[in-house]
Amino acid sequence: MRQLSCIEGEWSKKEKVTRKTKQRIRRLGRILFIIYILLLVYFLFFAESYGRTELFEEEYHYNLVPFREIQRFWTYRETVGFWASFLNLAGNIIGFMPFGFILPVMHRNMRRLWLVVPLGFLLSFCVEFIQLVGKVGCFDVDDMILNTLGALLGYWAFLICDKIRVIHYGEKI
Repeated sequence: MRQLSCIEGEWSKKEKVTRKTKQRIRRLGRILFIIYILLLVYFLFFAESYGRTELFEEEYHYNLVPFREIQRFWTYRETVGFWASFLNLAGNIIGFMPFGFILPVMHRNMRRLWLVVPLGFLLSFCVEFIQLVGKVGCFDVDDMILNTLGALLGYWAFLICDKIRVIHYGEKI
């Protein structure tokens, strides 16, 4: 279907998104979300290259002081190396951006900031809790802060892409 609209004084043709296309987009979002969760579980709990050499460690590791590890990695970035700092700081943000982006694609009722960001925090808390109880990694409030920021940035990226799509197609999906 096509419709005519006036953009900046010019008439242009816009494609309308069909119901079938909308369903395909949501189905693809669900598939991508499942793949994302599987990759997240692998990298957070099993990947040897990210310090997961033993499934269960002897001691509990945790940080309950906000911004302590963020400050430590930033202050000692030259000592610990760029890659370690990048993986800890940017990796925690980038790792949760797909959550904030894909969730609103999958479910129309998840297109609210007040839903996506707390769910990102909840997922991050669950990950950190499993790391603490399973002694796989470290329970770190800084990771939860960075993960939640990643979910927020992913949501903002969704909003930008959605705005571009609305301009192009002239309707909301």
